[in-house]
Amino acid sequence: MKKKTKIILSICAAAVFLLLCGAYVLFGVLMPQWEAEEDLHNAVQEYYNNKLLLYYAENLDYADYEIDVAFLGDSLTDGCDLAKYYPQFKTANRGIGGETTHGLEKRLKVSVYDLKPKVAVMLIGGNNLDTMFENYENILKGLQENVPDTKIILVSLTAMGDTFAEKNPLAAYNNVKIRLLAEKYGFDFVDVFSLLLDTETNAIRAEYTNDGIHLTEKGYEVLSGAITPAIEKALQEGKK
Repeated sequence: MKKKTKIILSICAAAVFLLLCGAYVLFGVLMPQWEAEEDLHNAVQEYYNNKLLLYYAENLDYADYEIDVAFLGDSLTDGCDLAKYYPQFKTANRGIGGETTHGLEKRLKVSVYDLKPKVAVMLIGGNNLDTMFENYENILKGLQENVPDTKIILVSLTAMGDTFAEKNPLAAYNNVKIRLLAEKYGFDFVDVFSLLLDTETNAIRAEYTNDGIHLTEKGYEVLSGAITPAIEKALQEGKK
């Protein structure tokens, strides 16, 4: 066989091999991965949509200012057993896991405007620390304009642990900005960051978290212990 023919056949064989490898990567590795990611995305979207449908239904069941407190936020709110930690109040949980300030702003109407609670407690920003102030103040303006008779309580970002502890300096800095915005709009501010933080390790105390972000029962007890007096104060002011 001539040398030129051998080279051509070798090139063809290599091309076929590469095509087979590419097909394996595409259909054997990437396709299942893409399908898994799509399934996850669809599951998350379905959960989100079901939450909004629940809010719509609840809003129809409740009269204006029937609810004492609506809690707005992400997974820290979504995963909180409000009946356990705030049994003295009639509450509505308007937290959705994975939520950002941008997502919350888009759903304010169904989450709080249409509900018209006496008090709204907001803890948001942990999922987009770097961008939360792109629209955080827009949320405050919306609350002030659309539910002027609802008392607003802004809760600080929580301290974090494990690999997330490196974000605590940014969270602490953002909390200063939240406090200043609370003062600007005449809203109450509750600092839970310092209550959760172990100053020796600069991370959330181990007994307050199960993964560095989400809270244990003890963690929620700290939150409710700090937030409850602010709610009681706001409700009392609302009666005047």
